Amino acid sequence: MEYSMLMSVYKNTKASELRQCLDSVFEQVPAPKEIVIVEDGPVSEDVGEYLAALESEGRVKLVPLETNVGLGNALDAGSKECVCEWIARMDTDDVCAPDRMQKQVAYLQAHPEIDVLGSNIAEFSGDIADVVSVRSVPTEHDAICEYMKSRCPFNHMTVMMRRSVLQAAGGYKPWLYNEDSYLWARMYLAGAKFANIAENLVYARIDADTFRRRGGYRYYKSERDLFAFMHKTGIITYGEYVKAKLIRFVVQVMMPNGVRQWFFKTFARRNK
Repeated sequence: MEYSMLMSVYKNTKASELRQCLDSVFEQVPAPKEIVIVEDGPVSEDVGEYLAALESEGRVKLVPLETNVGLGNALDAGSKECVCEWIARMDTDDVCAPDRMQKQVAYLQAHPEIDVLGSNIAEFSGDIADVVSVRSVPTEHDAICEYMKSRCPFNHMTVMMRRSVLQAAGGYKPWLYNEDSYLWARMYLAGAKFANIAENLVYARIDADTFRRRGGYRYYKSERDLFAFMHKTGIITYGEYVKAKLIRFVVQVMMPNGVRQWFFKTFARRNK
């Protein structure tokens, strides 16, 4: 089964992290037919030189954008350049498990009804050996749809999806901080079939700012408006919308960053 690997880099992408990420992709079996990397506006000199060298060797396909347009728009531009029906996502500061694509491709071949497939992630700080937590997600379609009513049901950097279903849902669209959750909701409305593999197939990098970035009024407003969209389109009830909105106001606006970090690690993660 052929697939395209889709990524995006921008001005803050670190060359050392990008190299580690791509090394883990180059080692995948089966290998991607292509690696499509969107340059979302100008990037650092070392990142630009590294990617230019890979492009000259035919190892990646670059999609340069003149200005930074944000992740949703960048991924939309990149997805339109993918030639395969299956698109695998990866973030350029994360690392694939050695058997990630082997397991995901085997699952999809055994379950041809599935349109979107993700997995759990192991979150690490600094060194990949320093796994500090795991984000687990439901595995079956019905459970994923129910989970979507209150939380994001996929780890975005682990997902493989059908290009045709992505396009039927309108493709990637901008939604501050939550372009992935917005996409899953629209794919749900388009009738997509979901699944997750209950294994850590990607190592996701976190740092001291990870939970700070998930707080503040702008982040709250983004999620509040996302749940309003889900209510308007019938995915959730009014009561579920109000509950989600209140919980997020407390966690993202009222909680200090240190308390928010404890909350996420205690209630939204499990120990390694």
